[in-house]
Amino acid sequence: MKPAEIRDMTPEELTRALEDTRRELFNLRVQAQTGQLENSARIRLLRKDIARIMTEMTARKQNAAL
Repeated sequence: MKPAEIRDMTPEELTRALEDTRRELFNLRVQAQTGQLENSARIRLLRKDIARIMTEMTARKQNAAL
């Protein structure tokens, strides 16, 4: 997910995207433990997406507080 896409999302969409990404990361971790994971790099990408989403949510919260 690109940073520009994240900036264009509404707060509800950000929350939904965060939940979906965390769920997908959980599923990939389960696959990794059971030996079924084909693309291990996907875990890293999802972790970065989660960080981007959370960073945008925090920035919006701080801007709203000002």
